[in-house]
Amino acid sequence: MSDSALTLLERLEHRFARTLMGLPPKLLVLLSGKPPVSRHGLTLHPELQLLLVLRERLGGIALSSLAPGEARRRLRRESLVHAGEPIAVGAVRELVLETAHVPLKARHYAPVKSAQPRPLLVFLHGGGFVIGDLDTHDSACRLLCRHADLHVLAVDYRLAPEHPFPAALEDATAAFAWACAHAEALGADPARIAVGGDSAGGNLAAALSQLTVREGPRAPVAQLLLYPAMDRTVERASLGHFAEGFFLTRADIDWFQQHYTGSADCSDPRISPLLCRELSGLPPALVITAGFDPLRDEGEAYASALQQAGTSATLRRFDGFVHGFANMVGVSQACRDAVVEIASMLRHLLDGHASGTARS
Repeated sequence: MSDSALTLLERLEHRFARTLMGLPPKLLVLLSGKPPVSRHGLTLHPELQLLLVLRERLGGIALSSLAPGEARRRLRRESLVHAGEPIAVGAVRELVLETAHVPLKARHYAPVKSAQPRPLLVFLHGGGFVIGDLDTHDSACRLLCRHADLHVLAVDYRLAPEHPFPAALEDATAAFAWACAHAEALGADPARIAVGGDSAGGNLAAALSQLTVREGPRAPVAQLLLYPAMDRTVERASLGHFAEGFFLTRADIDWFQQHYTGSADCSDPRISPLLCRELSGLPPALVITAGFDPLRDEGEAYASALQQAGTSATLRRFDGFVHGFANMVGVSQACRDAVVEIASMLRHLLDGHASGTARS
Protein backbone atom coordinates (compact mmCIF):
# COMPACT_ATOMS: atom_id res chain seq x y z
CA MET A 1 0.00 0.00 0.00
CA SER A 2 1.32 3.44 -0.89
CA ASP A 3 1.02 6.56 1.22
CA SER A 4 0.19 8.41 -2.02
CA ALA A 5 -3.11 6.51 -2.10
CA LEU A 6 -4.22 8.47 0.97
CA THR A 7 -5.95 11.80 0.80
CA LEU A 8 -4.24 14.80 2.38
CA LEU A 9 -6.68 14.67 5.30
CA GLU A 10 -5.96 10.97 5.85
CA ARG A 11 -2.19 11.54 5.78
CA LEU A 12 -2.59 14.31 8.33
CA GLU A 13 -4.79 12.04 10.46
CA HIS A 14 -2.09 9.35 10.46
CA ARG A 15 0.72 11.76 11.33
CA PHE A 16 -1.37 13.38 14.06
CA ALA A 17 -2.08 9.99 15.64
CA ARG A 18 1.58 8.95 15.40
CA THR A 19 2.68 12.18 17.04
CA LEU A 20 0.22 11.79 19.89
CA MET A 21 1.34 8.21 20.55
CA GLY A 22 4.81 9.50 21.36
CA LEU A 23 3.53 11.40 24.39
CA PRO A 24 3.86 10.08 27.98
CA PRO A 25 1.16 7.57 29.02
CA LYS A 26 -0.44 9.88 31.59
CA LEU A 27 -0.81 12.61 28.98
CA LEU A 28 -2.36 10.13 26.52
CA VAL A 29 -5.01 9.28 29.08
CA LEU A 30 -5.59 12.98 29.80
CA LEU A 31 -6.03 13.72 26.08
CA SER A 32 -8.60 10.94 25.80
CA GLY A 33 -10.87 12.97 28.08
CA LYS A 34 -11.59 9.93 30.22
CA PRO A 35 -10.07 8.42 33.36
CA PRO A 36 -7.98 5.26 32.90
CA VAL A 37 -10.29 2.51 31.63
CA SER A 38 -10.24 -0.50 33.95
CA ARG A 39 -12.42 -3.58 33.69
CA HIS A 40 -12.29 -6.78 35.74
CA GLY A 41 -8.75 -6.23 37.00
CA LEU A 42 -7.29 -5.05 33.68
CA THR A 43 -6.38 -1.53 32.55
CA LEU A 44 -6.59 -0.48 28.92
CA HIS A 45 -3.23 0.56 27.48
CA PRO A 46 -3.06 4.38 27.22
CA GLU A 47 -2.26 4.24 23.49
CA LEU A 48 -5.31 2.07 22.82
CA GLN A 49 -7.50 4.24 25.03
CA LEU A 50 -6.62 7.34 23.01
CA LEU A 51 -6.87 5.53 19.65
CA LEU A 52 -10.39 4.36 20.45
CA VAL A 53 -11.42 7.90 21.41
CA LEU A 54 -9.85 9.37 18.26
CA ARG A 55 -11.63 6.78 16.13
CA GLU A 56 -14.95 7.74 17.71
CA ARG A 57 -14.33 11.46 17.30
CA LEU A 58 -13.31 11.04 13.64
CA GLY A 59 -16.60 9.38 12.81
CA GLY A 60 -15.97 5.71 13.43
CA ILE A 61 -19.04 3.74 12.34
CA ALA A 62 -20.00 0.26 13.47
CA LEU A 63 -19.33 -2.22 10.69
CA SER A 64 -22.60 -3.96 11.49
CA SER A 65 -24.49 -0.85 10.37
CA LEU A 66 -23.07 -1.05 6.84
CA ALA A 67 -23.55 -3.22 3.77
CA PRO A 68 -20.67 -5.69 3.28
CA GLY A 69 -19.21 -3.82 0.31
CA GLU A 70 -19.14 -0.51 2.18
CA ALA A 71 -17.71 -2.18 5.29
CA ARG A 72 -14.88 -3.59 3.17
CA ARG A 73 -14.10 -0.19 1.70
CA ARG A 74 -14.17 1.47 5.11
CA LEU A 75 -11.85 -1.11 6.69
CA ARG A 76 -9.45 -0.84 3.80
CA ARG A 77 -9.23 2.94 4.13
CA GLU A 78 -8.87 2.74 7.89
CA SER A 79 -6.10 0.14 7.53
CA LEU A 80 -4.36 2.31 4.97
CA VAL A 81 -4.40 5.26 7.37
CA HIS A 82 -3.04 3.14 10.22
CA ALA A 83 -0.38 1.33 8.17
CA GLY A 84 2.37 3.93 8.10
CA GLU A 85 5.48 3.49 5.98
CA PRO A 86 5.91 -0.03 4.52
CA ILE A 87 8.11 -2.24 6.68
CA ALA A 88 11.13 -3.41 4.74
CA VAL A 89 11.47 -7.14 3.97
CA GLY A 90 13.57 -9.08 1.49
CA ALA A 91 11.04 -8.98 -1.35
CA VAL A 92 7.29 -8.81 -1.98
CA ARG A 93 5.42 -10.12 -5.01
CA GLU A 94 1.83 -10.70 -6.06
CA LEU A 95 0.74 -14.23 -6.97
CA VAL A 96 -2.31 -16.10 -8.20
CA LEU A 97 -2.65 -19.57 -6.71
CA GLU A 98 -4.23 -22.02 -9.14
CA THR A 99 -6.20 -24.31 -6.83
CA ALA A 100 -8.80 -27.02 -7.30
CA HIS A 101 -11.60 -24.62 -6.35
CA VAL A 102 -10.84 -21.17 -7.74
CA PRO A 103 -7.77 -19.04 -8.47
CA LEU A 104 -6.78 -17.18 -5.31
CA LYS A 105 -4.90 -13.92 -5.09
CA ALA A 106 -1.95 -14.10 -2.72
CA ARG A 107 1.07 -12.08 -1.69
CA HIS A 108 4.47 -13.59 -0.96
CA TYR A 109 6.73 -11.82 1.54
CA ALA A 110 10.28 -13.15 1.45
CA PRO A 111 12.78 -12.51 4.25
CA VAL A 112 16.30 -11.27 3.71
CA LYS A 113 18.27 -14.14 2.23
CA SER A 114 20.01 -16.44 4.69
CA ALA A 115 22.37 -19.38 4.38
CA GLN A 116 19.55 -21.89 4.96
CA PRO A 117 15.94 -21.81 3.70
CA ARG A 118 13.57 -20.28 6.23
CA PRO A 119 10.08 -21.54 7.19
CA LEU A 120 6.87 -20.54 5.40
CA LEU A 121 3.76 -19.18 7.14
CA VAL A 122 0.46 -19.38 5.25
CA PHE A 123 -1.37 -16.35 6.63
CA LEU A 124 -5.17 -15.99 6.62
CA HIS A 125 -6.46 -12.48 7.31
CA GLY A 126 -9.19 -11.58 9.75
CA GLY A 127 -12.40 -9.67 9.16
CA GLY A 128 -15.20 -11.95 10.26
CA PHE A 129 -15.10 -13.87 6.93
CA VAL A 130 -16.83 -10.82 5.41
CA ILE A 131 -14.21 -8.05 5.18
CA GLY A 132 -10.42 -7.81 5.00
CA ASP A 133 -7.94 -8.46 2.19
CA LEU A 134 -4.25 -8.56 1.39
CA ASP A 135 -3.82 -4.82 1.92
CA THR A 136 -5.61 -4.57 5.27
CA HIS A 137 -3.05 -6.96 6.78
CA ASP A 138 0.04 -5.92 4.85
CA SER A 139 1.83 -4.34 7.82
CA ALA A 140 1.25 -7.31 10.11
CA CYS A 141 2.55 -9.72 7.44
CA ARG A 142 5.63 -7.57 6.89
CA LEU A 143 6.40 -7.50 10.61
CA LEU A 144 6.02 -11.28 10.90
CA CYS A 145 8.23 -11.80 7.85
CA ARG A 146 10.94 -9.48 9.12
CA HIS A 147 11.05 -10.37 12.79
CA ALA A 148 10.26 -14.09 12.60
CA ASP A 149 12.68 -14.32 9.64
CA LEU A 150 10.30 -16.39 7.57
CA HIS A 151 8.39 -16.40 4.31
CA VAL A 152 4.76 -15.31 4.54
CA LEU A 153 2.16 -16.32 1.98
CA ALA A 154 -0.92 -14.13 2.60
CA VAL A 155 -4.07 -15.52 1.00
CA ASP A 156 -7.08 -13.59 -0.30
CA TYR A 157 -9.81 -16.19 0.27
CA ARG A 158 -13.43 -15.78 -0.82
CA LEU A 159 -15.67 -13.72 1.46
CA ALA A 160 -19.24 -14.00 2.69
CA PRO A 161 -22.08 -13.31 2.11
CA GLU A 162 -21.29 -13.87 -1.58
CA HIS A 163 -19.40 -17.02 -0.61
CA PRO A 164 -20.67 -18.31 2.74
CA PHE A 165 -19.34 -21.22 4.82
CA PRO A 166 -17.48 -23.39 3.93
CA ALA A 167 -15.96 -21.42 1.01
CA ALA A 168 -13.31 -19.65 3.13
CA LEU A 169 -12.16 -22.91 4.72
CA GLU A 170 -12.06 -24.63 1.33
CA ASP A 171 -9.85 -21.83 0.02
CA ALA A 172 -7.61 -21.89 3.09
CA THR A 173 -7.12 -25.65 2.75
CA ALA A 174 -6.43 -25.35 -0.98
CA ALA A 175 -3.93 -22.54 -0.38
CA PHE A 176 -2.11 -24.61 2.23
CA ALA A 177 -1.89 -27.53 -0.21
CA TRP A 178 -0.53 -25.12 -2.84
CA ALA A 179 2.07 -23.88 -0.36
CA CYS A 180 3.19 -27.42 0.40
CA ALA A 181 3.65 -28.09 -3.31
CA HIS A 182 5.44 -24.82 -4.07
CA ALA A 183 7.38 -23.97 -0.89
CA GLU A 184 10.73 -24.85 -2.41
CA ALA A 185 10.00 -22.73 -5.50
CA LEU A 186 9.26 -19.82 -3.15
CA GLY A 187 12.67 -20.30 -1.58
CA ALA A 188 11.24 -21.58 1.71
CA ASP A 189 11.99 -24.71 3.72
CA PRO A 190 9.44 -27.30 2.49
CA ALA A 191 9.72 -29.18 5.79
CA ARG A 192 8.54 -26.20 7.86
CA ILE A 193 5.21 -24.88 6.63
CA ALA A 194 3.02 -23.32 9.30
CA VAL A 195 -0.43 -21.75 9.18
CA GLY A 196 -1.72 -18.70 10.99
CA GLY A 197 -4.19 -15.88 11.03
CA ASP A 198 -5.97 -13.31 13.12
CA SER A 199 -9.60 -13.40 14.30
CA ALA A 200 -11.55 -15.15 11.51
CA GLY A 201 -8.19 -16.10 10.01
CA GLY A 202 -7.24 -17.70 13.32
CA ASN A 203 -10.47 -19.68 13.16
CA LEU A 204 -9.56 -20.88 9.65
CA ALA A 205 -6.02 -21.77 10.71
CA ALA A 206 -7.30 -23.87 13.63
CA ALA A 207 -9.97 -25.60 11.54
CA LEU A 208 -7.46 -26.26 8.75
CA SER A 209 -5.04 -27.79 11.24
CA GLN A 210 -7.74 -30.12 12.55
CA LEU A 211 -8.86 -31.16 9.07
CA THR A 212 -5.38 -31.85 7.73
CA VAL A 213 -4.39 -33.90 10.77
CA ARG A 214 -7.48 -36.08 10.30
CA GLU A 215 -7.64 -36.20 6.52
CA GLY A 216 -4.14 -35.33 5.27
CA PRO A 217 -2.27 -35.48 3.15
CA ARG A 218 -0.15 -33.15 5.26
CA ALA A 219 -0.63 -30.92 8.31
CA PRO A 220 1.10 -27.68 9.27
CA VAL A 221 4.10 -27.93 11.57
CA ALA A 222 2.69 -25.13 13.77
CA GLN A 223 -0.31 -22.82 14.06
CA LEU A 224 -0.36 -19.12 14.96
CA LEU A 225 -3.76 -18.07 16.29
CA LEU A 226 -4.09 -14.31 16.84
CA TYR A 227 -7.16 -13.48 18.97
CA PRO A 228 -9.07 -16.26 17.16
CA ALA A 229 -12.83 -16.75 16.90
CA MET A 230 -13.25 -20.31 18.22
CA ASP A 231 -16.82 -20.97 19.35
CA ARG A 232 -20.10 -19.43 18.22
CA THR A 233 -22.30 -21.64 20.40
CA VAL A 234 -21.56 -20.28 23.90
CA GLU A 235 -21.48 -16.73 25.27
CA ARG A 236 -18.43 -16.52 27.52
CA ALA A 237 -17.81 -13.78 30.06
CA SER A 238 -15.50 -11.66 27.88
CA LEU A 239 -18.23 -11.31 25.24
CA GLY A 240 -20.43 -9.60 27.81
CA HIS A 241 -17.65 -7.61 29.49
CA PHE A 242 -16.42 -6.02 26.24
CA ALA A 243 -19.55 -6.05 24.08
CA GLU A 244 -19.27 -2.32 23.34
CA GLY A 245 -16.55 0.29 23.12
CA PHE A 246 -13.45 -1.79 22.37
CA PHE A 247 -13.33 -1.85 18.57
CA LEU A 248 -14.99 -5.26 17.97
CA THR A 249 -18.55 -5.32 19.31
CA ARG A 250 -21.13 -7.98 19.99
CA ALA A 251 -23.24 -6.52 17.15
CA ASP A 252 -20.29 -6.89 14.77
CA ILE A 253 -19.79 -10.52 15.79
CA ASP A 254 -23.48 -11.29 15.21
CA TRP A 255 -23.35 -9.51 11.84
CA PHE A 256 -20.32 -11.51 10.74
CA GLN A 257 -21.88 -14.76 11.88
CA GLN A 258 -25.14 -14.08 10.06
CA HIS A 259 -23.31 -13.44 6.79
CA TYR A 260 -20.84 -16.31 7.09
CA THR A 261 -22.76 -19.20 8.59
CA GLY A 262 -26.38 -18.39 7.72
CA SER A 263 -28.43 -21.43 8.71
CA ALA A 264 -25.39 -23.70 9.13
CA ASP A 265 -24.96 -25.57 12.42
CA CYS A 266 -22.47 -23.54 14.48
CA SER A 267 -21.59 -26.62 16.54
CA ASP A 268 -19.75 -27.90 13.45
CA PRO A 269 -16.04 -27.86 14.44
CA ARG A 270 -15.27 -26.30 11.06
CA ILE A 271 -17.12 -23.23 12.37
CA SER A 272 -16.35 -23.63 16.10
CA PRO A 273 -12.96 -25.42 16.32
CA LEU A 274 -13.16 -25.46 20.12
CA LEU A 275 -15.90 -28.10 19.79
CA CYS A 276 -13.66 -30.61 17.99
CA ARG A 277 -13.82 -33.86 19.96
CA GLU A 278 -10.21 -34.86 19.29
CA LEU A 279 -7.59 -32.20 19.92
CA SER A 280 -4.61 -34.47 20.45
CA GLY A 281 -1.93 -34.75 17.81
CA LEU A 282 -2.47 -31.26 16.43
CA PRO A 283 0.39 -28.94 15.43
CA PRO A 284 1.96 -26.91 18.25
CA ALA A 285 -0.06 -23.74 18.73
CA LEU A 286 0.84 -20.20 19.65
CA VAL A 287 -2.40 -18.60 20.89
CA ILE A 288 -2.49 -14.82 21.29
CA THR A 289 -5.32 -13.01 23.06
CA ALA A 290 -6.12 -9.41 24.04
CA GLY A 291 -7.42 -8.51 27.48
CA PHE A 292 -10.20 -6.18 26.24
CA ASP A 293 -11.43 -8.47 23.46
CA PRO A 294 -14.91 -10.05 23.44
CA LEU A 295 -13.29 -13.14 21.86
CA ARG A 296 -10.65 -13.43 24.58
CA ASP A 297 -12.17 -16.22 26.63
CA GLU A 298 -12.86 -18.57 23.73
CA GLY A 299 -9.28 -18.22 22.49
CA GLU A 300 -7.94 -18.97 25.95
CA ALA A 301 -10.37 -21.87 26.34
CA TYR A 302 -8.96 -23.34 23.13
CA ALA A 303 -5.38 -23.05 24.35
CA SER A 304 -6.40 -24.81 27.57
CA ALA A 305 -8.26 -27.54 25.67
CA LEU A 306 -5.21 -28.19 23.49
CA GLN A 307 -2.98 -28.48 26.53
CA GLN A 308 -5.40 -30.86 28.25
CA ALA A 309 -5.42 -33.02 25.11
CA GLY A 310 -1.62 -33.22 25.13
CA THR A 311 -1.06 -30.80 22.23
CA SER A 312 1.69 -28.24 22.76
CA ALA A 313 0.11 -24.81 23.17
CA THR A 314 1.56 -21.51 24.36
CA LEU A 315 -0.87 -18.79 25.46
CA ARG A 316 0.16 -15.15 25.51
CA ARG A 317 -2.37 -12.52 26.58
CA PHE A 318 -1.68 -8.81 25.99
CA ASP A 319 -3.67 -7.50 28.94
CA GLY A 320 -4.27 -3.87 27.96
CA PHE A 321 -4.97 -4.47 24.28
CA VAL A 322 -8.10 -4.73 22.10
CA HIS A 323 -9.13 -6.99 19.26
CA GLY A 324 -7.35 -6.14 16.02
CA PHE A 325 -4.22 -4.67 17.58
CA ALA A 326 -2.00 -6.28 14.92
CA ASN A 327 -3.56 -3.89 12.40
CA MET A 328 -2.66 -0.82 14.47
CA VAL A 329 1.13 -1.14 14.26
CA GLY A 330 1.51 1.95 12.07
CA VAL A 331 0.17 4.32 14.72
CA SER A 332 0.81 2.51 18.00
CA GLN A 333 4.33 1.62 19.12
CA ALA A 334 2.85 -0.64 21.79
CA CYS A 335 0.98 -2.65 19.14
CA ARG A 336 4.07 -2.81 16.97
CA ASP A 337 6.15 -4.06 19.90
CA ALA A 338 3.50 -6.71 20.61
CA VAL A 339 3.61 -8.05 17.05
CA VAL A 340 7.42 -8.08 17.13
CA GLU A 341 7.23 -10.14 20.33
CA ILE A 342 4.76 -12.52 18.68
CA ALA A 343 7.09 -12.86 15.70
CA SER A 344 9.96 -13.71 18.03
CA MET A 345 7.87 -16.39 19.73
CA LEU A 346 6.90 -17.85 16.35
CA ARG A 347 10.52 -17.89 15.21
CA HIS A 348 11.50 -19.71 18.40
CA LEU A 349 8.75 -22.27 17.85
CA LEU A 350 9.64 -22.96 14.22
CA ASP A 351 13.38 -23.02 14.78
CA GLY A 352 12.77 -25.42 17.65
CA HIS A 353 10.83 -27.64 15.25
CA ALA A 354 13.82 -27.69 12.91
CA SER A 355 16.01 -29.11 15.65
CA GLY A 356 13.32 -31.44 16.94
CA THR A 357 12.90 -29.49 20.18
CA ALA A 358 9.67 -27.56 19.68
CA ARG A 359 8.53 -26.31 23.08
CA SER A 360 5.18 -25.48 24.63
